[in-house]
Order: sequence, then C-alpha cells, then structure tokens
Amino acid sequence: MPHDIHPRPATARRSTNLSGTIRVPGDKSISHRALMFGGLAAGETRITGLLEGEDVLNTSKAMQAMGAKIEKIGAEWIIKGVGNGALLAPEAPLDFGNAGTGSRLTMGLVGVYDFESTFIGDTSLSKRPMGRILNPLRQMGVQVKSSEGDRLPVTLHGPETASPITYFVPMASAQVKSAVLLAGLNAPGITTVIEPVITRDHTEKMLAGFGADLSVETNRDGVRTIRLQGQGKLSGQIIDIPGDPSSTAFPLVAALIVPGSDITIRNVLMNPTRTGLILTLQEMGADIEILDRCLAGGDDVADLRVRSSALKGGVTVPAERAPSMIDEYPVLAVAAAFAEGATVMLGLEELRIKESDRLSAVTEGLKLNGVDCTEGRDSLTVWGRPDGKGLGGADDSEVRTHLDHRIAMSFLVMGLASEHPVRVDDSTMIATSFPEFFDLMTRLGATIEVEG
Repeated sequence: MPHDIHPRPATARRSTNLSGTIRVPGDKSISHRALMFGGLAAGETRITGLLEGEDVLNTSKAMQAMGAKIEKIGAEWIIKGVGNGALLAPEAPLDFGNAGTGSRLTMGLVGVYDFESTFIGDTSLSKRPMGRILNPLRQMGVQVKSSEGDRLPVTLHGPETASPITYFVPMASAQVKSAVLLAGLNAPGITTVIEPVITRDHTEKMLAGFGADLSVETNRDGVRTIRLQGQGKLSGQIIDIPGDPSSTAFPLVAALIVPGSDITIRNVLMNPTRTGLILTLQEMGADIEILDRCLAGGDDVADLRVRSSALKGGVTVPAERAPSMIDEYPVLAVAAAFAEGATVMLGLEELRIKESDRLSAVTEGLKLNGVDCTEGRDSLTVWGRPDGKGLGGADDSEVRTHLDHRIAMSFLVMGLASEHPVRVDDSTMIATSFPEFFDLMTRLGATIEVEG
C-alpha cells in the first residue's frame, strides 16, 4: 500500500468561521455490505452513494475475484451477482489493504466454501487479530491456517457441507456477528447468533432486504437473537447509500470547536446503532440541529446543522454506548479537549484492536499537544481547555498516526481550534475511508496543509 512506503505529513492551523453545506461520502459499513450482498445475490444490484475509498474498493476487487461482475457507469455501480452458494475460488490471495471490515466479513462469506481462499493485507491490517472471526468458522468445520496469533496471512478451506451453529458473541462486535451470519448463508439449516448488546444492525437489515429468511428477537434484557435460514435465494436490489456517520464526525466536531462556525451536513445516516457521538455531544451542550428526518432504504436519514458551541465536560460516556460510536472516540476526545471540565469515556477495550491501539494512540497524541488526560485499561478521561490556549504542538512535534486514518483526521481537526498548529506524521491512509476529507474541509474554510 502507498502509505506503507511514502508518508505525507499534514499540518492543521487555527481557523475561524467554518461555513457551507456539504455531503459526506456514503456510509462505509453499508458500502462494504452492498458490494458483498450484490455480488452474492442473483440478478442485478444498482448502488448510488457508494464510498469510493480504498477499503471499499478492495472489497469490490475481492468480490470480482470470486465471480461477481462489477462496473461503474456514471454515478452508479452495477453488480451482476453469482447467486447464493455460487462463489468461485479466487485464483490469487485476496488483498484487503487496510480494510478490517472487508476482510473479516469476507472471511465469513467465503470461508465455509469447499475451496481454498487466502487473505492478505497491509502492515496495519496484518497486525490485527482475526481469532474472533476464525473461532466460529472453525466450529462450522472450516480449516484455518494463519500467522501467529491468528493474524494475516490467513488461508481458509471450508468443509464439503458447513455446519450451522448457535454462536453467543462474547463481545459487542458487529463484525463477528456479521461474519457468522454470512457464513450461515452457505450452511444448511438455521444459523443463530446471540448478541448481549445491540451493535450496528446493517447486516440484518440488508440481508432481509435482499430476501434472506431472517428473524430478530430482543428480550427484556436487550439480548438479541438473530436466526438465519441458510442456502436461501438472495435477489439483486437498488440501494442509495446515506452519508457515513463516522466520516460526518470530523466536520461536525470541527464546526463545534472552531469559533464562529455554522455548517450543514446533508443526508447523514441516523440509524440508532450509530448515533452515540451525536447524543454525547448534545449532552455536552453541542448545538446540533437535526433537520428533515426521513426514512431511506429502511434507515433513518437526516440533515445536520452544526454551530460552534461552548462544550461542557462533566459528562461520563457509559460503556454500553460504545458500540454505537466505537469509531468516533478519537474525535470525541478532541472535542473533549476543548470542553470545560472533565469528560470520562468508559468501555473502550475495543479501541485497542482497531487499525492501531487507538486508545494509546489518542492518549499519546493528546499529551503531545498539551492536553491533560489519563488512560485506563478501558477508559479515557480528558480535562479540556475551552479557549484552546496552550494546545497544539511545538515546532518539531508530530502526532504518530500508526497508519490509522481516524487518528490522522482527529488530530487535524484538533489543529483547527488549538493555539498552536497540530502536525501528523502521515495522511495518505485517510484515503482508505474518506478520500474527500481535505477538499471538503478546505471548502468549509479549514486551514490544512499536506506536504509532499
């Protein structure tokens, strides 16, 4: 991958009066799934609003390597799928670059087939543990060869007939839940997934939309039981993908902390499993107005008007909210750095196995830029300075991003409101999830410079 070889540092400087109306790229989670389900379904799927970042495009390449026909005509992606149960053996390793979601979900999708498939990725992805996906696949009869610690490269070979399982997800993970359900598509009988805490539910909603025989029950304790009848028919669909809440987080927080800002972000996905950041920021006093809420493709969508706000700490973000905002904690920590008082975030253990150890990376970056914070095993406390006085880096300091796109974008947002500039050691990996980030932020009035 390019960001393994040629880093491009970037610097963000204090800005004022961000303004304008924007639309962020399509939701990353839905984009991955739309390509996968379209490639697996019989007939034609048409997609608009697809996120065209590197991660999603690597999922597209993997589906093409297994028989799907995918092309872009104008603004529309057109997929001719192979039909459920009819994926072809890939002739070469499937390279997912930096895409954790794409690689893990595809392992579930293809791992149970009676042929060999090999998964590889870039330096960052190759450090991430895959055992939580591979263990349920082993229970279904999949033979697994992996690097030490169940890391990439991983080679899978499914049994002649996969065994449906009942799997209790031991942690809140939409990726694990989804991988098991996708494996169940090619197994006879009913595959059951039980999750103790609700996580993003795009897989369940989209599978049902494509015609899968699937049911969801939630008991009084919030435990969800999902049952999928395997070897059913999936049919192509027309999909318009709404804006990604995780990408929305960056211009949203920038507008809150940069003085005089007033922006509108259009067509943002407001699925309740994805809105934890907005809820938390509103608890901190953020001026976020939700406009024109409507349903699109079975999900809530709305426009957001965001104005600069005097954020208040004194908020504890409960552990049970983590699944609904797991990718947004780095930029929430940046918002907390400009809030009055202390902000406490709990239940963050999942951050340690993202593209980087995000909890340590965020703490390290905050301290480098003058923020008072404390890192726990699964928690983070940030004491803010509302005026940004003294925040930012010294002339030669730079935040280590650890090849993590969300660390890079979060600290560039910080530099827009801190007294001193904030520099990150690399920005190339931002293209994995938000290739329009620099153009979009510059259009709003942000001062960000990319070197090289």
